[in-house]
Amino acid sequence: MSIYDFKVKDNKGETVDMSDYKGKVLLIVNTATGCGFTPQYDGLQDIYEKYAAQGFEILDFPCNQFAGQAPGSDEEIASFCTGRFGITFKQFAKIKVNGKEADPLYVYLKEQQGGVLGSRIKWNFTKFLVDREGRVVKRFAPTVTPAALEEDIKEVL
Repeated sequence: MSIYDFKVKDNKGETVDMSDYKGKVLLIVNTATGCGFTPQYDGLQDIYEKYAAQGFEILDFPCNQFAGQAPGSDEEIASFCTGRFGITFKQFAKIKVNGKEADPLYVYLKEQQGGVLGSRIKWNFTKFLVDREGRVVKRFAPTVTPAALEEDIKEVL
């Protein structure tokens, strides 16, 4: 099993095959629009603009499991993110990241990088870095800012 075996829904309800991202470096993030970490969208957009031309992609998965901080439809969330933060990276449909209904992609990510953080996603803006071969190489806590990821991203690029 690899990250490329999964299919996910984008924020328009279309199925996206993760194999479409073969050869790219990915940062996969569970996000929320009403969280104290929501301003990280600015930093995410900054690093996306800086490294997209080198094959870097950010995959944004809104999640409402943490204190209901991602209310609204996929369309409302997208409108908020593009309007307030100007994000241009790919947004997906709202998912669950923990529990019996956790999206299979997130079950896989947690299996690959449970580490010291444990297997559960603790909060919004947990980040997973995936290399060009589809290996989940690092997991970052919500408190780790996008700017603090830059060296790791450059290393994997």
